[in-house]
Order: sequence, then structure tokens, then C-alpha cells
Amino acid sequence: MAQQPVEMILLKQWAEHMGSSVWLMDAAGNLVYYNEPAEQILGLRFDEAGEINADQLAELFQTTYPDGSTVATDQLPVVVALTKRIPSHAELRIHNRMGETKDIEVTALPLVAADQRLLGTMAIFWETVG
Repeated sequence: MAQQPVEMILLKQWAEHMGSSVWLMDAAGNLVYYNEPAEQILGLRFDEAGEINADQLAELFQTTYPDGSTVATDQLPVVVALTKRIPSHAELRIHNRMGETKDIEVTALPLVAADQRLLGTMAIFWETVG
């Protein structure tokens, strides 16, 4: 992967210290980082997954709606935030790498620099109870 903009490097450092699950994607839609709380939900350490291309994400994490119906890729909050440059929120079900099923809520935000460059997207997510 190419060198990340300084803003993304700083966001990664910030995410490392957060207690919330944080996921970062670059402007090309590549996963560039997720933190330790996210690892607990996803069932896979980031250093094992690494920076991966967007088309490989479906192989790592199966995502559906809570009723089991398919989520179109363009409806995933991180993709909506990235492509439309608007915040997006959804309730989803993840089948993680440990074979566990987790109901989560995801809020994704587009990351736009002061000069209006699209840097990528950030998602914060949490496991829901009930």
C-alpha cells in the first residue's frame, strides 16, 4: 500500500488509544487499520489481516442484516460514507473469523481534509445486546 496522508497516520494513532472499535479505510476503499476493540468483535487481529484491498473484505468478514438478508456492498456504511461523502449508519450481523455471530451497529463518516481531499472513511462500531 502507498504511504498514507499525515491525517490518516494521526487518525491511526488516535484509534490505537480508543476504547471503541474503530475501522479506517483509505480513499481507494482499502482497509488500512482497525484497533484492538475491533479485533475482539471481528475475531481477527489486524496484524494478521493487514492492509487489504476492498475486494478481499468479503472473504474475511461475512456481513448480513440482522434478519439474515444480504447487504449489497454499496449499502455498507463504510462504502456509503466513502462514495457519497455522507455519514451512514446501519444495524448489521457479522460472522467473524472465530465462527461467532455478532450483531453490531456501525456509524461511518467520510474523512475529508481541510483542502477537501477525500482521505477515506472511518467507522465506529459496537456489539448490540438483544
